[in-house]
Amino acid sequence: MTTSPPVALHHADHPGTGPALLLVHGWGGDADDWAPTLPYWRHRVIVPDLRGHGRSPKPPSGYGPRDFAADLADLLGRLDPGPVIAVGHSMGAQAVTALAVEHPRLVRALVVVDPAYGADEGEAVRIPREQEELRREGAEWAARFVESAFRPGEHDQLRDRQRKLMACMDPEVLALCRDGMYLAPDAFGLRPATRAYLGRRDCPVLAVYATATAAAFERSTLTRPDSRIEVFEACGHYLHEERPRELASLVQEWSPLRAP
Repeated sequence: MTTSPPVALHHADHPGTGPALLLVHGWGGDADDWAPTLPYWRHRVIVPDLRGHGRSPKPPSGYGPRDFAADLADLLGRLDPGPVIAVGHSMGAQAVTALAVEHPRLVRALVVVDPAYGADEGEAVRIPREQEELRREGAEWAARFVESAFRPGEHDQLRDRQRKLMACMDPEVLALCRDGMYLAPDAFGLRPATRAYLGRRDCPVLAVYATATAAAFERSTLTRPDSRIEVFEACGHYLHEERPRELASLVQEWSPLRAP
């Protein structure tokens, strides 16, 4: 269920060959999160700022994954690239998953990068308390999230950039996004709902994770033989920024993308 009309997303459109890639950033990020990967793509690449993020409009409501998907569908309708390979990181993985489920004719294949779904029982218990803390503390809470998302002592420049992005975000937008992912009636971020919603995917899926445990859950949801799971060992949450060349190579060599 969407809760507000689509908004016109700010985006960049980089030329290339073959089917287009749609690259969708995560919670508190923006299109430039994907900048480290741009030198490595051969495909046309479309990179939007999600609503409430970057230079896109910031409406007062509509921050669930289906709302993000409706905005992405509107963007693709205007650009008309044909069915895309939809690539999403974290919250962006929820958005592109919703795009594939709710607008299947727009998506040729799906790539999810350390997706923000499949939360287990322990996480489900913590999330309401975390939401209270986020609304009370704002950017300070979000900055702690960024700290925990990188391996200690590594990628200081990337960490600093993400902290600055979080500091510029409206804390209520950050909270509404997490409500939409985990607490809304139609949210699919918690494991039972995740399993049911992922079962509605009808395209090849490449899932790239930072931990084998999370990857194992995703593996249990896959139904197509051309889907694939990969784990980037010794990597933090921002896989696409930490290992951009490796991710781009993995995506472009994946067999569904080479098929005519």
